[in-house]
Amino acid sequence: MRIPQETVQQIQQAADIVDVINDYVTLKKRGANLIACCPFHNEKTPSFNVNPARGIFKCFGCGKAGDAVKFVMEIEGIGYPEALRHLAKKYAIEIRETELTPEEIQHQNERESLYIALDYARKFYQEQLLETDEGQSIGLSYFRERGFNNPTIAKFELGYSPDSWDAFTKKALQQQFRLDVLEKAGLSIRRDLDDRPDGRVFDRFRARVIFPIHNLSGKVIAFGARTLKTDKNQPKYLNSPETEVYHKSNSLYGLYQAKNAIRGEEVAYLVEGYTDVISLHQAGIANVVASSGTSLTVEQIRLIGRFTQNITVLYDGDAAGIKASLRGLDLILEEGLNVKLCTFPEGEDPDSYVRKIGGEAFKAYVRQHAVDFIRFKAEVLLQDAGNDPFRRAGVIREMVDSISRIPDAITRQVFFQQTARLMDLPEETLIYEANKKLRDRAKAGSKPRDNREVPLPPGVVPPAEEGPFSEPPFGGAPFEETATETVTTPKRPPLSYQEEEFCRLLVLYGSLVIEKEVREQGEHEITLMEYMVGQTYDLEFQTPVYRRFMEIFRAASQQELYPETQFFLGHEEEEILQTSIHFVTEKHPLSENWAKMHEIYIPHERERLGKDGYACILRLKKAFNNLRMAEVKQRLGLSAESAEQEELLMQFMKMKKIDQAISKELGIIVTGY
Repeated sequence: MRIPQETVQQIQQAADIVDVINDYVTLKKRGANLIACCPFHNEKTPSFNVNPARGIFKCFGCGKAGDAVKFVMEIEGIGYPEALRHLAKKYAIEIRETELTPEEIQHQNERESLYIALDYARKFYQEQLLETDEGQSIGLSYFRERGFNNPTIAKFELGYSPDSWDAFTKKALQQQFRLDVLEKAGLSIRRDLDDRPDGRVFDRFRARVIFPIHNLSGKVIAFGARTLKTDKNQPKYLNSPETEVYHKSNSLYGLYQAKNAIRGEEVAYLVEGYTDVISLHQAGIANVVASSGTSLTVEQIRLIGRFTQNITVLYDGDAAGIKASLRGLDLILEEGLNVKLCTFPEGEDPDSYVRKIGGEAFKAYVRQHAVDFIRFKAEVLLQDAGNDPFRRAGVIREMVDSISRIPDAITRQVFFQQTARLMDLPEETLIYEANKKLRDRAKAGSKPRDNREVPLPPGVVPPAEEGPFSEPPFGGAPFEETATETVTTPKRPPLSYQEEEFCRLLVLYGSLVIEKEVREQGEHEITLMEYMVGQTYDLEFQTPVYRRFMEIFRAASQQELYPETQFFLGHEEEEILQTSIHFVTEKHPLSENWAKMHEIYIPHERERLGKDGYACILRLKKAFNNLRMAEVKQRLGLSAESAEQEELLMQFMKMKKIDQAISKELGIIVTGY
């Protein structure tokens, strides 16, 4: 189906880019814009910039940029039509689509087909739970036993898959879903076996209660399913396999429902199971997510880090399970997040304990018993080591290893002090041991898990060629030093910078009037574009993208139509659009309070467009003149005929005078050639 153009425009106008992006990452105010750590690549210092006035975003780290529709396309990995449908649903805009041609249907995005199939499965399982005798007597009874009420069941879209080999698959095929799509979505399984009723196809989830797993925008991307039978040959929980839209390591159960509460509470509670999440939500504790029984991954930690820098891990009373998972929590420290741990009385887990004492008492308990990870780990391991000196030494090394992974030097220093007191050791001893570990990692050439070339971990002290690795003076924190890979960046020709500045001024201010003149027809307003294009009619831009901009400027000037910035920000050519976003996005905007705080007035370039435009034209002509001078010099070196050399020399001297004249006008001191 095709979305009519008027509906597309309605969606684009309704989509508030701040509102859209806030669904995926927490934005913070900086001047007139908002910033965040980029959701498209890993970074610790925010370089992701959102301009609400222009309705655009740009990351100065990875270069991604665009409007609200483009953001949804990038973050969801979907096509343009599906991104429009997503925003239409968000803003309650009705879409009356027109029929697609057979060719357009054939080229529909496969990811969109998976989303549609998964959403159909969600509705099927919900109907089975609420509208069939089997679903109500088995699935709904189980949820009632867990204490889940109707609003909670609806909020998490819980369901039930009937005890049948192919009930779902048969119904989906009747609704014209392709079997290969159902397989790719992880809903159906096809095997060449003769002991099945149809011989080939059966449902993945059979006779199980269903827990849909959502992405950050609320789309169902996978399912978790729990059997209610006591068959030891069947796993208790069964999850969707990895698909094009679902990667277990990148997903957290309940994050869609929890993200706003996490942002508001400034902490995320991390639990292990689906029912823990649901019970806490029903008790009024919405800032909770689960790793769905898998080991915590770097990607999941970064996902939480989009919304808060604070994680509190809620464990049950299983001491063996706690010890087994402690090492994995070093990943949270390594990503620079603050982590605390809270355990519950023996035999209790978050689900059972919140139902026992209620939401408010549960929150009070967590506040009272949550301990920072380093202290918690030290106490657990020291208790296990007892008085055995060798085991205590191992505990100390393990603690030092955890602390050395913290990126922030001040935080490391605080934990070194705390651990030294706890273990009754000199702080310098811990720091010395940490520096040895950091040196070993540097020697091993360890790199971050995403294999991107970035500076070595903070705290690394490069070892000398010979001699012992010295501890820091005065017992301070390990020295901060970074080593970076040498990257060869293609050198831009000087002319391209002047072409870029010329285009930037016209994209931002080309439609603005800089002066007025009296003509026979009356008073005429001269725009910046008319002035600058008229002064450069004989120049042929060398950089392809800026040459394309120049074609647009000249065509507009001939018709005396001077497009405003928004024309370029909505341009159909991707390169024009991306370059225009680069022009309008300031990497380091001046604070709104600058003049008030420092009593220093900085004039905006809008106030000096005439002068800036004139200077830009001169610099551009100077750059073109320099390019020609270089070409003439090269020809002089290659020419053997005296007459040709004399002609070339005269050309060079003429160009040199032009350069001197422009330099003088610009106030540039020319030292020679």
